Formats: sequence, structure tokens, C-alpha cells
Amino acid sequence: MPHASAVAVGAGFGRVLWFFSRKRVDKAEKRAVRALGVGVTLARRIVRGSYENLGRSVAEMIRLPLISGKFEKYITLHGEKNLTDAMEKGNGVIFLTSHMGNWEMLAAHVASRGYPMNAIGAEQRDPRITELIVKIRRNSGVKTISKGFNLKSAIKCLKKGEILGVLIDQDVRDKGIIVPFLGLPASTPYGPVKISRKLGSPILPVFLIRKEKGPYHDLYILPPLEDPSGKPFGEDILSSTAEANRVLSQWIARYPDHWMWLYPRWASTLGDR
Repeated sequence: MPHASAVAVGAGFGRVLWFFSRKRVDKAEKRAVRALGVGVTLARRIVRGSYENLGRSVAEMIRLPLISGKFEKYITLHGEKNLTDAMEKGNGVIFLTSHMGNWEMLAAHVASRGYPMNAIGAEQRDPRITELIVKIRRNSGVKTISKGFNLKSAIKCLKKGEILGVLIDQDVRDKGIIVPFLGLPASTPYGPVKISRKLGSPILPVFLIRKEKGPYHDLYILPPLEDPSGKPFGEDILSSTAEANRVLSQWIARYPDHWMWLYPRWASTLGDR
């Protein structure tokens, strides 16, 4: 099947899942209304788009081994100099993103350009799915360093001057700190910020944004995060983690149908389940 057709089929499966997941969809719509301050009609459209994006992303991920040498056909890269400048420092680079767009395709494309790419493992309910994700990543040149955030493994790859991809838009309950996410208090992991300060590894926000037509994307690599207080990034854990969330929130608000609203991001702070 042509790639564009496969991605379109993925979107169709996403719509089917959206249609038959009424309970989850209702909760997702409530999250969108609360976090974005939009009406129910728009929230419904955003959540439906989110499910379609998830379906497209799954189709693309399955096809990664088939398109690994053709990424330039589907992805336009912006801001690569931000990455090369950060890599030249020799302390490794932390890629900061969220469950937005196709984060797996993002990592695979960066690896295909010759950068040493590592990603935090995805622990799924079914271990067979976990192993499948690890295998697809490996075949795409992306190393999975651990299943869950492992401090020792993260430090090891950064000390070797490699890239570590992390997603911090997950509720970590009492293991995180409370800072705003889309304007609402959210338990947020601060490990990447601490590591950045300890090793001098720049944190670069990265986003893969799907274009309106066809199976095409824009990959944005932003400049390193800076603490708005003027202190070195990571010295004030609370302020720096809040800044990381602010940037993620800004991009999600700009492309709300790219984010995975079905996830209960505010479960431990607002009872969002």
C-alpha cells in the first residue's frame, strides 16, 4: 500500500476508535474544555482530530522500516543548527517533547541523519506491544535505554555526547513537582531538568507537526531552554520545570488536535481520571 494510503487508513481507524470509545472521548473533551477554555463543539472536533492523529501515527510507526531512507520526502527539518550547536558542547542533548504529533517518527528521522538518538522506553500494558515498539525503534536506529525513566541510563548516554529524548507530559503523582501545564496544576517529572543542570546538557524542545494535506510533517528543533528568572537553567528546579511545561503548553495550544487528550494528565492534582 502506498504510504499516503496507509496513513489515510490509519486516520480511519482512529475515527472508528473515537466513535466507539464514548466514555474516554467524553473525558477527553472535558479536559480540552477545561484546559483550553473552548466550547464543547470545538472540544469534540479537537478530540476527534487527536484520535485521527493517533491512528495516522500508528500507521506511520509500523511503516518506519519501509520509509527509513526516505524521511526527507515526508519531513521538512527546521532548526538543525540549534542541534549541531548544542551537540558541539560535548555534554549530550536532551530532546524535550510531549505525546504530540508522531514523536516516534521524530526520533527515527533524527537518527537517520546520523545523530546518536536514545529514547525512554514505553511501558505498555501488553509486554508484546512494548517489545514491538523497542524493535521498531532499533530497526530505525533509535536506542531504547530503559523502560521508564532510569537516571543511570540517562546520564550514561548523555556523558557519551548522545541525544536523550524525553516526554514529560505524564502524571507522575508524588514523584513529581506541581507546576502549570496548559494553565492547570500538574504533577511533572523534574529528572530531565536536574540532569541538565548536573551535566550541562542543553534541553531543546522538539515538535513534529503534521501538515494539513498528505502524510507530510514539519520538524522543529528549538533553541535550548532558558530559565526566565535569569538563573542558570536547572538551578531553580521549580522555575525551570515550569518553563519546560510552558513551552510544551504553548505548542499544544497552537496545535491542540496533535496532542493525546485521552491521557488523564491531571489525575493526581484535579482528580482527572
